[in-house]
Amino acid sequence: MPDEQRAAALAALARRPLNFDPSEIADAEPRAGWHIDDYRQPLPAEPPGAPVAGESFEIAQRLMCDYAFADPAIVRAIYDAAAGLANRNMLLEARFGPLRFALGCRVGAIADETRAVDGRAVRVWGWSYGTLKGHFERGQMDFAVWKWMDDGAVEFRIHAVSRRARIGNPLVRLGFRLVGRRQQVRFARRACERMAELVERELPRAGTVAAPTG
Repeated sequence: MPDEQRAAALAALARRPLNFDPSEIADAEPRAGWHIDDYRQPLPAEPPGAPVAGESFEIAQRLMCDYAFADPAIVRAIYDAAAGLANRNMLLEARFGPLRFALGCRVGAIADETRAVDGRAVRVWGWSYGTLKGHFERGQMDFAVWKWMDDGAVEFRIHAVSRRARIGNPLVRLGFRLVGRRQQVRFARRACERMAELVERELPRAGTVAAPTG
């Protein structure tokens, strides 16, 4: 897609509504046709306590703002970085083999808090996006980085609630039915792997050689 066409398509997203009722997400169940997926990717740990400047949590936070965890071989995101993260419209260029599709999403809730989970304090930062009218799916994906305050463990998490949307083109509908779910899972798993790779690469200690064991 030419750059001018991308810019026009991105601008048009501001006029598109979500293609689902957000209240459906809380009550979504597999028996009603929804896919509910959770992925967890350990990242290099930090010292216990609050996130440390320049370490895993902060690096992951920046990578999430830039949508850098998404593998461009699967999905490429176009958005206005100057507009900030809140309510950001994102044009996602999804690849299905030789085919390319432009799909719209909008950033919704942004989490920035310390929670108590099973008696443990965990620092959480993240955001979600919902699918817009014209997307092949209906639903929401949540992306977050967690740091457990007691032991310093850091995780990247993805939570997705989705189902197939109405697709008018019968050939596209058939193609998405055949490969859409597989691509969705592939995207999330690769996003977790890529986040770990990028965080490791940017850590101050990256490039050091560990002493051999055994």
